Amino acid sequence: MPEANFDHLSTMRKDAESIFSAGIEAVTGDRAVFQHCRLAGSVFHACDLCFDMNRFDRIWVAGAGKASAPMADAIEKQINGKIAGGVVSVKHGHAMQLEKIRTIEAGHPVFDRNSVLAAEEILSLATSAGPEDLVIFLLSGGGSALMAKPAPPVTPAEKQDAVKQLLLCGADIHEINTIRKHISTIKGGRLARAAYPATLLTLIISDVVGDRLDVIGSGPTVPDTGSYGDCLRIIQHYGLSGKLAENIVSMLENGASGSLAETPRADDPVFEKSYARIIAANGTALEAARRKAASLGYNTIILSSMIEGETRAAARLLSSVAKEAKNSGNPVRLPACILSGGETTVVVKGTGRGGRNQEFALEAALDIAGMENTVVLCGGTDGTDGPTDAAGGIVDGQTIQRAKHQGIDAESCLENNDSYHFLQRTGDLFVTGPTGTNVMDLHLFLVA
Repeated sequence: MPEANFDHLSTMRKDAESIFSAGIEAVTGDRAVFQHCRLAGSVFHACDLCFDMNRFDRIWVAGAGKASAPMADAIEKQINGKIAGGVVSVKHGHAMQLEKIRTIEAGHPVFDRNSVLAAEEILSLATSAGPEDLVIFLLSGGGSALMAKPAPPVTPAEKQDAVKQLLLCGADIHEINTIRKHISTIKGGRLARAAYPATLLTLIISDVVGDRLDVIGSGPTVPDTGSYGDCLRIIQHYGLSGKLAENIVSMLENGASGSLAETPRADDPVFEKSYARIIAANGTALEAARRKAASLGYNTIILSSMIEGETRAAARLLSSVAKEAKNSGNPVRLPACILSGGETTVVVKGTGRGGRNQEFALEAALDIAGMENTVVLCGGTDGTDGPTDAAGGIVDGQTIQRAKHQGIDAESCLENNDSYHFLQRTGDLFVTGPTGTNVMDLHLFLVA
């Protein structure tokens, strides 16, 4: 193990950023495609699949998600001469200049007019594909919002409000996407139905705990497992019956009674020529981060890539692991790097500004207050956290003391969901800009 200097928090904070960056670099959209796909002669290899490009009349590329532009760029660099055309939908500010594939910038986490236009264009492309065509669909985190077309009579405004209500009440991504799929014309396997009988290859960068294909991006090209009845149970659980538009509730009730057709299931013929493969996920990023931490001299442990639940509770739990390592050397001896990933949820009760990673960082700062040589970094791998320009926060055992010197009450900020302004004033915001990927969040604790 190399010699390392853990004498100063500034060194450890730089180490934390380097470890986080190593995780990101392993799962960027272009790198993921290049690692899993290659063209050898006329044969396109994608994971364990092989496609003879000469047997297709036309090849189309479509996609949606925060990583879809760099994924499309990598596809173009491999099979550019064979692409007839395409379109991908990315978050505002994430566009790239591509040669044959058009990019549309759209809204996230709540869809906007461009998201609807993107969905319509992608549906049109899929519908135009013939039985001898290949459609390559590139899906990554954010795809649900970046490609949205509500099913009539639900209006875009009604669906936008429903998504906002679901985000605010603390529903997890599985629950949110279950409802999204059942009030959509493109999600829940319906894009595969539009593309049939063309051959359909979906390449996926996962942003959901457990990497369930029918949840990532609301599963537009894979069989669905949820039901209208599930949607009604979710609404009842969060007390949303009187808050959602009547059009939405009545549609879900009609579906649950059998008046509307369910989303396509695994035995539907539309999936006969449809293939889906995951090419990057949170675990990929964690493993790369582990290697980097080890190279910097830390004894490293990955706790889990499946951290869920309420953000503050998760931060307290992981902080307790860091304290245990400090006191006893368990579950990893010092100098230690404790890694985890996943996606927690925040129940918004205050009027402040922030996101789940910033709230995690603020709670962690309170939990480790006074601990020497301890640093916590929590960041969204897409470079954005909630409706802010920050990816998350990077705090240490002195953060709360610095706040007190400035007259900032950490507890009050936390209760008001105002982690952004707290971290901004203490100098602990973590800002990366768009990263070209999205595999949920990374949490890392350095203890020396």
